[in-house]
Amino acid sequence: MTTPWVPQTPHQQAVLDVLLSIRALNDAMDRMNGGMKDDMDMNASDLAALRMLIVREQRGEQVSPHEVAKHLRISTASTTKLLDRLEAAGYVERRPHPRDRRARIVTLTAHSRATFFRHFAERLEQMRQVTEPYDEDELKLIATYLADLSHAIDPQ
Repeated sequence: MTTPWVPQTPHQQAVLDVLLSIRALNDAMDRMNGGMKDDMDMNASDLAALRMLIVREQRGEQVSPHEVAKHLRISTASTTKLLDRLEAAGYVERRPHPRDRRARIVTLTAHSRATFFRHFAERLEQMRQVTEPYDEDELKLIATYLADLSHAIDPQ
């Protein structure tokens, strides 16, 4: 597309309004994450790795260093350096895989969880309050839309 898309119908305008709202949300998330990154004295990749580990932990999934590298789209050498930094700062631990003694998994520390909670608790409560008034069907639709959009942006 070489020219800007200009909505021609009310539906197209509504689509544009949603996309502009997503951009605004993304900007707000960037500012929130930037503040946390600065507070925790880490770079964007470090914070992205921690966020990934938190999400995967909430799903009950284990994460290998290779999966961190794949998620961040960085080399295994860069991942080793990143995990060394996070481990030295007390945010992660590398442990033996429970079923494959040749493999390692990366886990969050209690310090890491406490730090995230301290930074995000108020914002998460505000986000919950905004979300709470929607009924179950609306929330399912919103969740499906956001998952579909995430997959369209990053089909990983």
